[in-house]
Amino acid sequence: MRVFHGSDIPVPVIDLQKCRPNRDFGRGFYVTQHHLQAEEMAKRIAKYSKKPPVVTEYEFDEYAYEDSDLKILHFDSYSEAWLDFVVLNRNADKRKQAHDYDIVEGNVADDKITRTITKYMKGKISKEAFIEMLKYDKPNHQICFCTVNSLQMLNYVEDNTNIDCEVSDIGEDILKRLILDADFDFDETQAADLFFSSATFGKLADMATGLYRKSWQEIYRMLKQELFNNKTITE
Repeated sequence: MRVFHGSDIPVPVIDLQKCRPNRDFGRGFYVTQHHLQAEEMAKRIAKYSKKPPVVTEYEFDEYAYEDSDLKILHFDSYSEAWLDFVVLNRNADKRKQAHDYDIVEGNVADDKITRTITKYMKGKISKEAFIEMLKYDKPNHQICFCTVNSLQMLNYVEDNTNIDCEVSDIGEDILKRLILDADFDFDETQAADLFFSSATFGKLADMATGLYRKSWQEIYRMLKQELFNNKTITE
């Protein structure tokens, strides 16, 4: 699984001692499978540090879920158990971890949820009302690596800056061709909407497919065939 960490510096080497305590799942190194979520976190941190936002990429070895040497806690959704666990960690002694899990995975308590947790902890809102409210929160995800042992399952992915530039250049060429193609009658906005929501773009943006290594003309033919198959245009 490809996962991401948002900050104001790249993090090729992880030092758990530098991780802050009293977070949702305790002290640990946090990543998410949502790139946009990591980007938002990076921008938030960079706003205060005045440094450029940075998203570091890792490959998470999902064998961890089967490794009997690792103790893992997974929350499928917001629940009473999730809330109890977050409150436990938020209230924990800063000098020690409140649990003995190697990896914890589940939802995030963002700013809005954190404010509501505070109300809950002060007795101003019931647990039932809080859990009901969480059902309508936007999708999010986090994995906390709490021990040195767990970090063996997280492998740093080398900087993809050059690859990102290649993908960007390819995308520009494809958009230009899409707008000029005689089989289409799309303006710039329509073309961009179609391209960026297409399965072809999804594969291009996924480095694991290697599609970015092909010519933009070949990728354009794939996109056009996809649009024909989806009846976006008729032959």
